[in-house]
Amino acid sequence: MKQEWKEQLPIDDVKQIKPVSGGDVNQAYKVTTSQETYFLLVQPHRSEEFYAAEIVGLEKFEEAGITAPRVISSGQINSDAYLLLSYLEEGGRGDQRELAKLVAKMHSHHQPDGKFGFELPHEGGDHSFDNDWCDTWSELFINQRMDVLCDNLIANGEWTEADRDTYQAVRDVMVQALASHTSKPSLLHGDMWGGNHMFLTDGQPALFDPSPLYGDREFDIGITKAFGAFSNDFYEAYHQSYPLSKGAELRIEFYKLYILMVHLLKFGGMYRGSVDRSMNKILNY
Repeated sequence: MKQEWKEQLPIDDVKQIKPVSGGDVNQAYKVTTSQETYFLLVQPHRSEEFYAAEIVGLEKFEEAGITAPRVISSGQINSDAYLLLSYLEEGGRGDQRELAKLVAKMHSHHQPDGKFGFELPHEGGDHSFDNDWCDTWSELFINQRMDVLCDNLIANGEWTEADRDTYQAVRDVMVQALASHTSKPSLLHGDMWGGNHMFLTDGQPALFDPSPLYGDREFDIGITKAFGAFSNDFYEAYHQSYPLSKGAELRIEFYKLYILMVHLLKFGGMYRGSVDRSMNKILNY
């Protein structure tokens, strides 16, 4: 990192800025000063608004007592957006039952007006969603997420019109299933795959990198099931803390399909087979 970045960050006495793993969207750094250690995310050639929703989400986590990085500062340096966070020291493996309890605690916080959505849009590295407030979960999930993904997959050549026809059949199933399901707008992580949690040095779980929204909590659970990073202990403990309602198995497949479509859009054909299998599973349920 260039010296001018060290000089413009709103912290004193920076000793070292070291690149670390930060996922596929951000550049990430461990920033060490004489007094404290920080975690720095950088999004090249984007305005500081890129991190606005994540900042609000982390602030809501803090209000809800969810262990997560604290927001220290954000802004823009040399046309690059940055987000400076407190540094959480990873300790290795922990108890997935405790992780499930933390997720259930997050989901127990509901949008006070009963609305689905979020104050700010979701900004991904290569896609975005409006998050406009809705009266029903179906409006938000199907109209603002799934339909947008379908259109984007057509536009970038990953899907054909025949794929759109298959999606429309899947969409009909989703509309019918969600119409008969009672949803509450829970505080969601929004990107609850295995890489967005950790266990700290004291063994306690923590969440990070949220794509926050208020939605049906099964959305987060579906994403956890897409890539197999969570144990049976996690699901058993979650069910004990906050049981899912009848029919959850089919609805969870909707959310697995969602995150697989996101990955197909981001990474291309390596996810095509997984998307097709998920759609077929929904149609044959």
